[in-house]
Amino acid sequence: MKQRITGHTELIGLLADPIRNSKSPMMHNTAFEALGLDYVYLVFEVDNSSLKSAVEGLKAMKVRGFNVSMPNKGAILQYLDRLSPAAKLCSAVNTVVNEDGKLMGYNTDGIGFMEACKDEQMDILGKKITVLGAGGAATAVCMQAALDGVKEISIFNGNDAFWQKALDNVRKINEHTSCKAQCFPLEDTEALRREIADSAMLVNATGCGFCQPIGPCLIPDASYLRKELMVFDVIYSPEETQLLAWAKEVGCKCSNGLDMMFFQGAAAFKLWTGKEMPLDVVREVFKTL
Repeated sequence: MKQRITGHTELIGLLADPIRNSKSPMMHNTAFEALGLDYVYLVFEVDNSSLKSAVEGLKAMKVRGFNVSMPNKGAILQYLDRLSPAAKLCSAVNTVVNEDGKLMGYNTDGIGFMEACKDEQMDILGKKITVLGAGGAATAVCMQAALDGVKEISIFNGNDAFWQKALDNVRKINEHTSCKAQCFPLEDTEALRREIADSAMLVNATGCGFCQPIGPCLIPDASYLRKELMVFDVIYSPEETQLLAWAKEVGCKCSNGLDMMFFQGAAAFKLWTGKEMPLDVVREVFKTL
């Protein structure tokens, strides 16, 4: 990819650690080039210890905006001036926009999920969904779904460090949206079967199965699924997890997390540039990787 740097080139960055294997530079720089925009997207290894200095530096340089990823999504909040409704509910930000010296924080992960559902013609508005997990991705999915009009969310999480987060997410959804949320232990397989049976969609919003050809799955077996159920796995590597393999066997409409990644990036892209990301071009480039 050729990128012509000029005295007018705008910098967009990504602050995270580790980060060198990120696909974000390829996605955004492809989009900038396709639209003829004088922007460049670079990654910077920044963790919590250097985050404050990095944010102050970017603000002083009047950059248009930047992304943040782990471990900075929560730590960034104290350095921002305003938060979007989703970012407030998630207590996490992945996209920052510099509006005349004021830093506005957004969380586009949930937007990516909802847009991916829409693109796949998976209609969950006004319906009930079951979500596995309470980490960063799961929280973004639940909060945006609740804000956008999903009727009910059942959250399942194991007895681990994220159990309290699951309880907090339920409380926030019930207090701040019209969606009804409830929480169950993942170990309660009877409740898991019941809630999935009563849902329009099952979402794995954990890293279970990530980078494992056909790895573990948080549901015990395919009998928990039915043909009418929609199944979404936020993992995109591998393209087909054990959950998605079972879903296809049963005949479920299903999707992995690749389009969620594209759409969350597209939402950030529009916040910075005011333009729609050329997703067809970006997808074609990714096919060659």
